[in-house]
Amino acid sequence: MNFEEKTISSESIYDGKIIKVRKEKVELPDGKIASRELIAHPGGVGVIAVDDEGKVFMVSQYRIAAKSMMLEIPAGKLEYGEDPLECGKRELIEETGYKAEEFIHLGAYYATPGYCEEVLNIYLAKGLEFVGQHLDEGEFLNVSRHSLDELYEMVMNNEIHDAKTAVAILKAKAILDKQEK
Repeated sequence: MNFEEKTISSESIYDGKIIKVRKEKVELPDGKIASRELIAHPGGVGVIAVDDEGKVFMVSQYRIAAKSMMLEIPAGKLEYGEDPLECGKRELIEETGYKAEEFIHLGAYYATPGYCEEVLNIYLAKGLEFVGQHLDEGEFLNVSRHSLDELYEMVMNNEIHDAKTAVAILKAKAILDKQEK
């Protein structure tokens, strides 16, 4: 059976700086009509940066939606039409002060596909060189280094609450562990 929902109409509800919200009327697979509220977002990029000692650069920043400090991989919002890799390179330098020689794409993931179109691209960065941090205006964060094993344990113990960070840690550990064998 085809479970695709077909859009009948779409109405803009909110047009903000970062997100846009629209209400769609859709036809369900059984022919009934339903409403959907969707968030349009240009997407984001996260970078798990591992140095030559096997340490991972992480950032801690206050997240208003979670009402707490969050330990995360460096990340940022794409501009509409921007290349995800270029965004990742920019965000890594801005937030940590490091540029990378090598980027490995770990995948693209929907943050919350039930109502949001945001796609997050995640990269593993290696071959790091310090070039200087350039935080955006109004951006406040701390940079720290952790072993990948420590971060893996934090994910498994539910101590890391950011989904993109958890995915990045799990995928990077699997790839790097495989390379070591």
